[in-house]
Amino acid sequence: METDIDTATLTTPRVAFDNSYARDLEGTYVRWQPAGSKSARLVWLNRDLAAELGLDADEWASPAGLAVLGGNVVPASAQPIAQAYAGHQFGGFSPQLGDGRALLLGELIDRHGRRRDIAFKGSGRTPFSRGGDGKAALGPVLREVIVGEAMAALGIPTTRALAAVATGEPVFRDRPLPGAILTRVAASHLRVGTFQFFAARGDQARLKQLADYAITRHDPQLVDAPDRYLRFVESVIERQAALVARWMGVGFIHGVMNTDNTTISGETIDYGPCAFIEAYDPATVFSSIDTQGRYAYGNQPGIMQWNLARFAETLLPLIDDDPQHALARATDAINGFAPRYDTHWRSLLRAKLGLDDGGDATGDLKLAEDFLALLQQHRVDFTLGFRRLAEAADGHDAPLETLFGEGVGALRSWLGDCRVRWQLSPTAAPERAAAMRRVNPIYIARNHRVEAALAAATDSDDLEPMHRLLAVLAHPFDEQPGDADYTQPAPPEQTACYQTFCGT
Repeated sequence: METDIDTATLTTPRVAFDNSYARDLEGTYVRWQPAGSKSARLVWLNRDLAAELGLDADEWASPAGLAVLGGNVVPASAQPIAQAYAGHQFGGFSPQLGDGRALLLGELIDRHGRRRDIAFKGSGRTPFSRGGDGKAALGPVLREVIVGEAMAALGIPTTRALAAVATGEPVFRDRPLPGAILTRVAASHLRVGTFQFFAARGDQARLKQLADYAITRHDPQLVDAPDRYLRFVESVIERQAALVARWMGVGFIHGVMNTDNTTISGETIDYGPCAFIEAYDPATVFSSIDTQGRYAYGNQPGIMQWNLARFAETLLPLIDDDPQHALARATDAINGFAPRYDTHWRSLLRAKLGLDDGGDATGDLKLAEDFLALLQQHRVDFTLGFRRLAEAADGHDAPLETLFGEGVGALRSWLGDCRVRWQLSPTAAPERAAAMRRVNPIYIARNHRVEAALAAATDSDDLEPMHRLLAVLAHPFDEQPGDADYTQPAPPEQTACYQTFCGT
């Protein structure tokens, strides 16, 4: 659907934005308007998410809805703002970043009573643009659509795309590309970098205001709690420890774990140079800008702890009036990240291996680590390795053995140890295998499939590969014979030279 309709004649879709961020946090943003689109065309609309938000999908797919999603009309209840934030980017601190190509339109209360941000990405320059054009290309926008929906279907906390709109205007990167605007939905867009912005300026009053707002929004049980700021830090640590463990469990590499991409809500945000590992190797990096491997797959837990330490630093004046006491208490909280992460990771590994909680924790961890070592030694696909282990749990070893080639002898030895452990559980083999299939996906957003879908959309205006991929990824644990091609990794030589890019 394209529109060159006179927007003055359109009736704006019914939407009741609330604007608590704009209302309660004056001075933390700049009021701004989207640049608009020359010839907007609806590329994709998330009808299920629209229903969850209490929106009429047909209204938003209409010319009036498209006028809003293309940035040409702002609903009366919206108060568009560009949020201020700072951030450590690859370890170096930038005191001012901010929404350089994004705008928060406002907030909705969804059908479950949850407050959700509705924001544009790629809607034009703002005062925070730092020389950029503020635009987005269609490929990166659709990457956010595909990977965000894949993560949601996997049950991993994530921002999600409500819509993707082609603007009808080119954006210029290494070559002219079709422009687009993403409409993104988030529990909030509060980041570690939001707090860093005001801490770097010594603005303690605004920092307290921001912290109180975040606590009310994300940890309301702490509003009147003693030591609420320290407990707030601990809550964010817990959410992020759980999140990164989930990333690791599906082989997801975020690719740009800067503090401005670390959310207070515990949602995954910013699907720029993200990717999924195939042949298991903790040192895997695909991002073209991560030349030192800072954000490699295996580094992600440690990096998240580092990011959260930067978050805790911003709140030291609120944690305790005595700087030394504040530092000691915050340090204890940050040191708690590793055991929290380990708890989530070990629990997930047990589930992936079909082990109940009744066994020896140390022995179970060693069993899991030995399996990961086998995957790495024999270059076995991470996703298929765990999925086919479920077949072995049900007595069918051949699908798993096929993945190991000359390493089948080592696999059989390990399987012998694993079966001894399985026999200690009262769970019958079919039930164990079924439980393993519920936590070990058969479909992930494989890099070559994502790239093929993006290339078709960008180069040929062909959206069918994207729609087909989204349909498969919507049910990542349910293997379908007709979708067998989507289970397979790319050829090793293709993965060896694969790179992802930031999309800015």
